[in-house]
Amino acid sequence: MNEYNPERIFDTNNDQVHYKYENSVYNIKYNNGSEHALLNTEHEAPFVHFETLDRIEGIKHGFSTRLGGVSTGDFTTLNLSFVRGDEEDAVKENYERILSAMGMQDTDLAFSDQVHDTLVHRITKEDVDKDNRFTRKLVGIDGLITNEPGITLITSYADCVPLYFVDPVKKAIGLSHSGWKGTVNKIGKKTVEAMAKEFGSDPEDIIAVIGPSICFDCYEVSEDVATAFMGNFTNEITSKILYNKGNGKYQLDLWLVNKYILMEAGLKEQNITNSNLCTCCNHSLLFSHRASGGKRGNLAAFMCLK
Repeated sequence: MNEYNPERIFDTNNDQVHYKYENSVYNIKYNNGSEHALLNTEHEAPFVHFETLDRIEGIKHGFSTRLGGVSTGDFTTLNLSFVRGDEEDAVKENYERILSAMGMQDTDLAFSDQVHDTLVHRITKEDVDKDNRFTRKLVGIDGLITNEPGITLITSYADCVPLYFVDPVKKAIGLSHSGWKGTVNKIGKKTVEAMAKEFGSDPEDIIAVIGPSICFDCYEVSEDVATAFMGNFTNEITSKILYNKGNGKYQLDLWLVNKYILMEAGLKEQNITNSNLCTCCNHSLLFSHRASGGKRGNLAAFMCLK
């Protein structure tokens, strides 16, 4: 990984996106095929998208990058956080640009209020504010689901795992933020359960994408984090997602454990796709808390029903 420089931005004409296709220690492939996230550079604000979801009719989706915005300094250039010290007008302009690039309405926006918990909320028109579009009306919510067309679900990231859910049968979608705490407490499974309860979704019909986030090689954790996973998962799973480096340090594979969580929730393995895109390895393209030492902006996941 190259040394982090907040003003060193990915060059779409010359730089290459770096993908990780398997766990480097245990040689476990994340996807059965070679599918990975794609970078759309056709618009002012480039964005990441996933072929798995492109093939589903009736939805729009995307994941932002650092490119194409107006923010400066640590927030260069497309920061989507209002609470990290950036200029409010700059963040609003960044939202306008990325929503336009993805072809989404800029009125009915539903934001998570992330606290690294596992609460999932069903979004309706009551949860959006057309007059104050960027107002966050929810409190303490890391997962969003809806079956109402026209509402754009938005969750925020800078290394944590974005989970995308689409039920093409019941015409429902979900987005959940899964950091290590959300992952150890299985927010992915709880999102599937919420979709089943609210919309009658059959887990076997749900298509899921594990979005851009920190990879196994870049994610060192302390012993207390590793112990939490050992307490919530079987030895068979922890032997594949944790690597003990000694001195109380471990490498943790959030991508692989989230796949196992979704399979435990009833999703078919072939319906789960990993983006293979690490935020930390690609820190000139994507904001990374780990790479930047916390001096960074936010990325966001977006999805809506047409």
